[in-house]
Amino acid sequence: MFQNSSEQLASNKLLILYIMNKMNVDLTNSQITQIVLETEVMNYFSFQQFLSELIESKFLNIYKEDDREYYRLTQRGLEMLEYFLPKVNDNSLKINDYIKKNKERILSETEVKATFKKENEREFIVNLRVIENNSDLINLNVNVSSEKQAMLICKNWKNNASYIYAEIIQSLISENH
Repeated sequence: MFQNSSEQLASNKLLILYIMNKMNVDLTNSQITQIVLETEVMNYFSFQQFLSELIESKFLNIYKEDDREYYRLTQRGLEMLEYFLPKVNDNSLKINDYIKKNKERILSETEVKATFKKENEREFIVNLRVIENNSDLINLNVNVSSEKQAMLICKNWKNNASYIYAEIIQSLISENH
């Protein structure tokens, strides 16, 4: 009985590594949680515990960007997954199917990035990006004079990036100027 319980714990941790590898992009806690809960492969509390243990074991890294925490599969985590891949249980089929159907929707919120940094008292550099298939569609730096402007630009970019991007491209390729 203890062996089965121990194997189940290891299998669930491998499943989390498997999800990270299959998604092939850094994910937030809520995105990983969404995958785990919607596929019903483990309960929320166990998942959070396993996630913590994977970070402690350095199989996953966590970093902060845009006031959000992202999880990244480490080289060590990838090596562990590859070594034990045959042990990933039948739930991997559920995961594969779910990711195939939902990857675009899950990633849509991570594709728009907006950050800023303070250069000096009256200068803030705002970086705006739209990313598709790990490639920048646009990467724009804007220099503004206040933190308030920088924050507003970031907010508006996140809410309207596809519209703004389309307008920029249209303006750039238009021959009517």
